[in-house]
Amino acid sequence: MLGIVIASTAAVLAAPAAGLLGYRQLKRVAHAKRLRITGPHGIDESGFIRIGGIDQWISIRGEDRRNPVILELHGGPGATNLVFAPRTRAWERHFTIVRWDMRGAGKTFGHGGPDGQGEMTLERLQRDALEVTEHVRARLGVGKVLLVAHSFGSVLGLRLARNHPELYSAYVGTDQNINAGGRDHTAYRALVERLGKAGKRKELAAVTEMGQDRSAWSVEQWSQYNKHTVGSDPLTFDTVKTVVVGSLLTSPLYSLRELRTYMKAMSFSERVAPESVTIDEWAEGTTFAIPFFIFQGERDVITPPEPVRRFFADVTAPIKDFALIEDASHFASFRRPDRFLDLMLTKVRPVITSKPIAS
Repeated sequence: MLGIVIASTAAVLAAPAAGLLGYRQLKRVAHAKRLRITGPHGIDESGFIRIGGIDQWISIRGEDRRNPVILELHGGPGATNLVFAPRTRAWERHFTIVRWDMRGAGKTFGHGGPDGQGEMTLERLQRDALEVTEHVRARLGVGKVLLVAHSFGSVLGLRLARNHPELYSAYVGTDQNINAGGRDHTAYRALVERLGKAGKRKELAAVTEMGQDRSAWSVEQWSQYNKHTVGSDPLTFDTVKTVVVGSLLTSPLYSLRELRTYMKAMSFSERVAPESVTIDEWAEGTTFAIPFFIFQGERDVITPPEPVRRFFADVTAPIKDFALIEDASHFASFRRPDRFLDLMLTKVRPVITSKPIAS
């Protein structure tokens, strides 16, 4: 995926500089205006907090502090969700949203650089997430937070939801990863089929040579696989260009220099990905003591719905629900933020609070 993001960004930046920069500035000003929170009950604060021995960036935004608090776990690894703030502005009417740049991501990576990220392991990221949770609980004065995990972040999210029900009111996974200890090859086989049908012999040969055992791939092979996956599916490719790269280029929260840092962070953090595929979610446990929700892109080719459905069927939870987000692949909640919000308001919010939904 990193290769596609870099290529798409480079293509946009190759446009005439004056026109591009003018367009970017207009969009950034409009987004900045849209992001303003001025109400008496609102909160809009961000900065570095000492987490796990390093400074890590945390943003807290919402129009009413009395709303349920969401802690987002972003994907990648190394791909901050801060760039999507303008797309998810409507969410902040109903939830206070905490966005955290994990070590190796976004502003945290930019602040400390590659030598200042410390230990890059799933265990370390999980401990960081618990520290962030405790910080949020204390800062906002809440007993529990709603855990919303995206893509790679859902690997951490499942572990947190299983092991710490005392901290989280519910779990919501989107672009949900389900690792099965190397037994499931749904996404790989679908990629091979798409490349074959498209007659992309060079790409097919490269993917075939890699083999379907993802735990044996090098970091470079991971990057190559992601690039081929995104490039082989028109909806995913369009989403990366319009939603991801479009959000990057017009975010009022990022300078041009920080855009380069964003991509360097993703490249740096790819080292964590191979560790994640060794996990067997069934072995780690299908019993959750909190409400459990999955909202997956109907046409997701990166984290396909089929393995997620199989895991969901085996989950035991006080309440559980599964829904597909139509006309969406990966990054489903950001391509269809209206649909995702509707699911959050109709399925999740009534479960975690008795307060009525604001009209």
